[in-house]
Amino acid sequence: MLYKNLIRPLFFLLNPEQAHHFVVNCLRIAFSIPGIRQLVKRFYNVSHPSLYREIFGLKFKNPVGLAAGFDKNADFYHNLAVFGFSFIEVGTVTPKPQPGNPKPRLFRLIPDEALINRMGFNNKGVDYVKLKVTNRREQSIIIGGNIGKNTSTPNENAVNDYIYAFKQLYPVVDYIVVNVSCPNVKNLRDLQDDDSLSLILEAIMLERKKFNTVKPILLKVSPDLTNDQLSKTIDVAEKQGIDGYIATNTTTSRSNLKELKQKVEKIGAGGLSGKPLADRAIQVVKFIHDKTNGQKPIIGVGGIYTPQDAERMIRAGASLIQVYSGFIYEGPGIVKRINKSLINKNI
Repeated sequence: MLYKNLIRPLFFLLNPEQAHHFVVNCLRIAFSIPGIRQLVKRFYNVSHPSLYREIFGLKFKNPVGLAAGFDKNADFYHNLAVFGFSFIEVGTVTPKPQPGNPKPRLFRLIPDEALINRMGFNNKGVDYVKLKVTNRREQSIIIGGNIGKNTSTPNENAVNDYIYAFKQLYPVVDYIVVNVSCPNVKNLRDLQDDDSLSLILEAIMLERKKFNTVKPILLKVSPDLTNDQLSKTIDVAEKQGIDGYIATNTTTSRSNLKELKQKVEKIGAGGLSGKPLADRAIQVVKFIHDKTNGQKPIIGVGGIYTPQDAERMIRAGASLIQVYSGFIYEGPGIVKRINKSLINKNI
């Protein structure tokens, strides 16, 4: 309640991108004070045998992770890990650094407890991220690497970007996510068509064979695919030997929003995340679970704000869950609340 009644209103006085930088810098300063990190960790972390998950051959201390986009450049994962996450996904990372789309590019829909972003894969490039993860300061956290293509790279050459980013990150992260479903990079989602997706996944799978270790490769899917399109996407991914799925990315849909229509229209393009995405994300998780006969792990993400949201996602077929907008709207206690509820209900 302290966060929602006092701290969040102060953060929300800043525009969303400024607030993000302010928060992570405050954490960096606070955790530099001796004893603060240990104190916060003791308060927010929940440990219980029933929370342990072994998925993709990786051992997760609990099923709650932080989705890609919050720590694009692997600058803050060691501080964010203190709040009880068992895994953090960095990126989306591209081969070359790029500034992303013009600002403003991140917006709050407060009545809907949602966000719209059109960041455009702004990041410092895969070489920078590789260095940050190689010098991992928080060894207990599982790190995923989310990869994409540079905006300037035409789709016909996209496979080269994915391969380069994969080769750089694969040795230093615990799993890789192939992101062809973000709506904020021009024409990126065209790569979801059968031929393009097959080409990218086939090339990545062949590249993995060159390494001595086998780490999981996941596909992040769009909530805007029809069930028929989603079925075809899964068929392609399964044929290429995908290890699992992340469902879902953000949506371009603007249906059933509480925010004033004029404000939403003024914001314009971008991917929407948060509570309005919850039902569709759960539908997609269930569809993938049923389509794969429950044989492929799914990380469920989209509209998870409460323990009940997390439970719905897990019951739909998710092996693990990720939060993003819920972390911003509900505060750092979200991980603790979800985990305590899962313990109590033995889920």
